[in-house]
Amino acid sequence: MNLLSIICGMLGPMEIVLIVLIVVLLFGGKKIPELMRGLGKGIKDFKTGMNEDDPNKDKKGN
Repeated sequence: MNLLSIICGMLGPMEIVLIVLIVVLLFGGKKIPELMRGLGKGIKDFKTGMNEDDPNKDKKGN
């Protein structure tokens, strides 16, 4: 099982709505897209860094 399925199993729909409302109240509607854009860019950069060739590996991936 992954972490997301564990968390979703513990959180019901009302808890998720409550969390979303708290986030909107804290950050405001205009700031949330900027936060998500930054999060997406960070994940993309992390995946790109993971896929870069390591000079210590051979071509076969060993």
